[in-house]
Amino acid sequence: MRRCFRRRLLVLACLGTLVSSGVAASANVVTLDWAIAETLIALDNPPVGLAEISQYRRWGGSERLPSGVLDVGLRAQPNRELIAQQTPDHVLLSPLFMRLSDQLNAIAPVTTLSTYQLGDPLWQRLQRTTHTLAALTGNHEAAVTLIESVETYLEQQKALLEAQSPLLVVQFIDARHLRVYGENSLFESVLERLGLINVWQQSTNQWGFSTVALEELLAYSDATIVVVEPLPSGMGDGFASNALWQHLPAVKENRVVRLPAVWSFGGFPSAERFAELLSEALLAR
Repeated sequence: MRRCFRRRLLVLACLGTLVSSGVAASANVVTLDWAIAETLIALDNPPVGLAEISQYRRWGGSERLPSGVLDVGLRAQPNRELIAQQTPDHVLLSPLFMRLSDQLNAIAPVTTLSTYQLGDPLWQRLQRTTHTLAALTGNHEAAVTLIESVETYLEQQKALLEAQSPLLVVQFIDARHLRVYGENSLFESVLERLGLINVWQQSTNQWGFSTVALEELLAYSDATIVVVEPLPSGMGDGFASNALWQHLPAVKENRVVRLPAVWSFGGFPSAERFAELLSEALLAR
């Protein structure tokens, strides 16, 4: 992660030069969406208000949320008074919370960014969202810099990850059920760019995952299982007592890697985080 952080510092230094030269000015933004928030941070225009900050850190593994960002309550039920106190120029939503548009539009103009609605390939949607967010301050160069930085890093890692076994990327819902990520997911998009094979070819929802019972993984005996944290509350580190998990061929043959939390519905910062954590885990085996 240190390499990723140094790379991002270089990006932010470039952005700082653009801002100081008058190319861009900051915009006060409140968002309920974590992918929007992390992208704004990477564009050097962090939100002044964000919903559910503690959960954002837990699910996204975020280490770089600037101090002073106000928690404005639940994503599904934000505190409108707190939002209004920030005098935002924009309130940014995902389609999941469009029903709040009328309420929040009384505070500031509301824009909905449909990154995870089916349509174009996800990578194109991520690019479009990044450019839209950069346009809030007129700093289009910031979007170009961020996208090129991530894509360059993925190309570099691809060269290091030849001859890896096929993968199965999962996240536990409870001890017997999982999300398995495939088509339309951020994780699948990253795997493709790293030249890695995802063995999950079943249909997925608009978020890019299938919900399956743990025993369905028995059919994928040759795959390395990638477990993305966090584990569900109450599960702890209880893999040892999970008899069905212990029966999986990948577990028996020590073909399991665990990654710290990555926001599976994130933007380019989450894509880069996933790529770095996965690369480090696979190369360390």
